[in-house]
Amino acid sequence: MKVRFAPSPTGWLHVGNARPALANWLEARKRGGTFVLRLDDTDTERSKPEYAQGIEEDLRWLGLDWDEFFRQSDRLERYQAAAERLKKAGLLYPCFESEEELNFKREQRRKQGRAPIYDRGALKMTAEQLERALANGKQPYYRFKLNTRTVTWRDGVLGERNVKLPSLSDPVLIRADGSFLYTFTSVVDDLETGITHIIRGEDHVTNTGIQIDIIEALSGRPNRIYFAHMPLLTDAEGGQLSKRLGSISLRQFRRDGIEPAAITGYLSALGTSRDPVPAAPRDLVADWDITRVSHSPARFDTKQLLALNRKYLHALTFDQVRDRLPEGADEPFWLAIRGNLDLLSEARDWFDVASGDITVPEQPEESGLLRAALEALPPGPWDETTWPAWTAAVSAATGRKGKPLFLPLRRALTGEEHGPDLKSFLPLIGRDRVRTRLERSVA
Repeated sequence: MKVRFAPSPTGWLHVGNARPALANWLEARKRGGTFVLRLDDTDTERSKPEYAQGIEEDLRWLGLDWDEFFRQSDRLERYQAAAERLKKAGLLYPCFESEEELNFKREQRRKQGRAPIYDRGALKMTAEQLERALANGKQPYYRFKLNTRTVTWRDGVLGERNVKLPSLSDPVLIRADGSFLYTFTSVVDDLETGITHIIRGEDHVTNTGIQIDIIEALSGRPNRIYFAHMPLLTDAEGGQLSKRLGSISLRQFRRDGIEPAAITGYLSALGTSRDPVPAAPRDLVADWDITRVSHSPARFDTKQLLALNRKYLHALTFDQVRDRLPEGADEPFWLAIRGNLDLLSEARDWFDVASGDITVPEQPEESGLLRAALEALPPGPWDETTWPAWTAAVSAATGRKGKPLFLPLRRALTGEEHGPDLKSFLPLIGRDRVRTRLERSVA
């Protein structure tokens, strides 16, 4: 087995990219295969070095590695050689129609009740007409002459699939400026690098029918590559996720503090009957089975992802997060706050609460309770017995119990209405900060 993940470095990776990347990696590792990272960077205007670097960084962050790597921009001569073979076979032909002319032709066909596909008008050009067009300085673009058949394959996820080639326009493989399109370069690379399985999104199904035709034209071998198409992701309401991909890039999740194990665990289970479990890719290999993926679109719910992230964070030891916590944070701090975190980035806020100078709300309506708390403030040193003993003394002095007792105190000490268990968090704040904050709340 040899698989590939082939992103274009024209933007940041998002969860829609990460899902097939993870699926390919898991297939390769499960079956002792080779995983190739290929950058499809022939679009020189949109491809950027920072995106190329970002792709590698984001994949490594997820826990994915690769056995081989190359860029399409380093293989232009191979595409040119393959194009010459197709030209000699009469399967790659020059066209000169402008976009305006093509639009006119499509509109005419619609009025005639016919499919608005390319009419192969360029194939009717005589040798003299072709020479005249070239002599007049026109630059041709090249289309691939599709077979007049229905391409059929057994898809690894979707089952039997058919694409009727006569219902499609002959695809443009080479632009007028001589640059190659993905439909063509991908086939050349897949054949020449020995790719055996292609796992990608369902939006490529029609493209697969075209590429199978090109594969057979270049290799002379049917069924050379095995295809599997994963249904696309939707949002939690079933809408198109693509409209929101900018807000769910891997880079943004990383900045927000989402753990990569939460993402990989969630994506590996999406569209299957399995309950997602946060886990690094290496820990997902044993249970991976692409045949479990449903034919239906899978819903990507950020609430479920956050729940997984919480579950993962709450089980992490101090040693596992030590290098990502604020400087000065120790194990007691981590143990006190981890059960209250949705995102690791929130640890910074709680570190400020524990050791910084924060703004707490004034609570003049609670002045009696807060003054009683000041008067009952126990001497140091403080430990986990301090909070229950202190609140018991305040309760005895004021008659307050439950929420009317604890909530005003929590607001005064942390500035928040919810947070870590104060039995373990209070000693981290310390007696001096507690006194200062109580005095400010009374003011």
